[in-house]
Formats: sequence, C-alpha cells, structure tokens
Amino acid sequence: MNIIYILDLIGTAAFAASGAWVGVRKQMDLFGVLVLGAVTAVGGGTLRDLLLGDIPPFSLKDETYIYIAIVVSLVVFANRVKFKTFEKPLLYFDAIGLGTFVVIGTTKALDFQLGLLGAVLMGVMTGTAGGVIRDLFANQVPLIFRREIYASACVAGGILLVALEAVGTGRPAAALLAAGTVITVRLLAIHYDWALPKS
Repeated sequence: MNIIYILDLIGTAAFAASGAWVGVRKQMDLFGVLVLGAVTAVGGGTLRDLLLGDIPPFSLKDETYIYIAIVVSLVVFANRVKFKTFEKPLLYFDAIGLGTFVVIGTTKALDFQLGLLGAVLMGVMTGTAGGVIRDLFANQVPLIFRREIYASACVAGGILLVALEAVGTGRPAAALLAAGTVITVRLLAIHYDWALPKS
C-alpha cells in the first residue's frame, strides 16, 4: 500500500465528512446525508473516469472508497450534535485530500495522453467536481464559485505537475511537489483568509 493510496483514502474520508456535514446543516434525512457524503467523496474521480473512458470507474473497481464514504457519513450523522467541534480540523484533512486528488487526476490524464489543458482540467475536476455536485444537490452556490481559494489551488498544482514532468522530473517527485503546493496554498488560504477578487 503506497503513500498516495493512503492519502487518497484520507482525502476520501475528509470529503465524505464535509459532504455529510452539508447534508446535516441542510437538515436532510439519513439518505440525503449519505448521498451528499458519497458524491463529495467519489463524484469527481468517477466523472473523470467516465470522461476518460476508464470503465468501470475507480470507485466501482475498488469499493473501499464507497465503504469509507458510507461509514464516515454515518458517523457524521450519528454525531451531528457534537460534530461542529471537528469542522475546523476537517478543513486541514480536506486540503490533504484536495492535493492528492489533483495529483491522481492529473497523472491519470497524462497516462491517457491528454495535453496540458486536458490534464490540468482532469486534475481540477477530480478535486472539485464532487463538491460542485454536493452543493447543487444542497441548493447552494458551489464553493469553487465563491470567494475561497480552492479550484485555483488545484489549477496551480496541476500546471506544476505537468510542467515538472515536461522537463524530465520523475513522477514521484513531481507528484509530491504538486500535491504539496496544492495543500500549502489551500492551508495558507484558510489561515489568512485569502480570496480571489470578486465582482
């Protein structure tokens, strides 16, 4: 079991928790909380695989991801009264998941011979599409369209990864640097409340 896979599972759990928490805050029933947790956790990667023609998608090839999403969503639902205290720490795990998802999505797109734009797009989609689906289901403006530095951190990481590989950097080192960039930018944005300009 390699480090990327472990970080991927951690990210899946964090994304599932954030999705389930949105369901709880929207006063959804258990089924709604489970759906939001699952689509947030695996929605981006599943959509990526469908667009790349990698069928069945990763979440059905390795059902560990779905089981983690279900279990975490159940835990959030069962502890919804106390979960507020975990909201801030969850953002840090979410950042780890974001960086990992971007790297996985971008490298997979490169393996499918996509160019710069396509590879970066697949990386961003892997990290953010699940959250977009979650927010649409919850009837709220998706996070990536609001003021937070989120998708832009994914774009930076994806471009860095493609650039590093283009100049001959080995994939493990390129992946580590790209993931670290996404995670660092996201954590700094959380800490310093960085935001993009808005109209």
